[in-house]
Amino acid sequence: MSTSARVRSARKADMTARVVTGVAAGSIVAVAVFVLGYIVYHGIGAIDWTFLTSIPKDQGRAGGIFPVIMGTVFVTAGTAALTLPIGVFAGIYLAEYAPRNFATRAIRLSITNMAGVPSIVYGLFGLAAFVLLAGFGRSIIAAALTLTCMTLPVVITATEEALRQIPADLRQASLALGATRLRTIRKVVLPAAAPGIITGSILGLARAAGETAPILFTGAVFQMRRIPDSPTSQFMALPYHVYAQVTSVPGWNRTLVWGTALVLVAGISIVSILAAAWRSAQRRRVTW
Repeated sequence: MSTSARVRSARKADMTARVVTGVAAGSIVAVAVFVLGYIVYHGIGAIDWTFLTSIPKDQGRAGGIFPVIMGTVFVTAGTAALTLPIGVFAGIYLAEYAPRNFATRAIRLSITNMAGVPSIVYGLFGLAAFVLLAGFGRSIIAAALTLTCMTLPVVITATEEALRQIPADLRQASLALGATRLRTIRKVVLPAAAPGIITGSILGLARAAGETAPILFTGAVFQMRRIPDSPTSQFMALPYHVYAQVTSVPGWNRTLVWGTALVLVAGISIVSILAAAWRSAQRRRVTW
């Protein structure tokens, strides 16, 4: 084959790859836009100040979702407070300190296996470990601990991968200037890896905020007329509220249920957008 023929073949292969990957990316965007548009179309009619600030009435067929929103916020905040320190420190250990031996490989394999466990299994584990064995009862703390177990693999993996993406030259330059290993990690490596760590953490917490099965067994209730007042309180939550309305309430109000789903999606989207904006600003500041 001549050189010109090889060049034409390479160009055709490159064009084919561009078309295939472009179609795949476009399909994903189209599906996401369709789903979001469908939720907005059916739920926007329910969104008003009364809906967002009042309590549910008539088993959720009327009224608002203020206790539902606050319950979701409290559980997600508790999950974040438990998950982020443990997950980030574990990721730092695996990326910066862990020796390359069988024990480390076993830890990574365990983390990978944890990421693949179905959420319903985490719910049953939380019921046995935190509700019954630890004695927390059905509460915010039991639900947050269960969601922490489910979210940790995502945060640990994201932290480790983000730290491994930092060029070794940055570490070596810091050490050459007399900085200790801990100071190098804290002042040089972590700030550079923060965008990737934040991205993984937001994805994990977004999944936790939208899960139903883990909180179904550990603290979510169908009806409350007040917001939770302590970590040992039971709570209402957006995903469970949608599930309970559709499966347990005869004549459920479709507009209010779609509005509840819209509030959940909008909340997660707003946090993700803010995190993406912060990540972009940080990346512009970091130059390698």
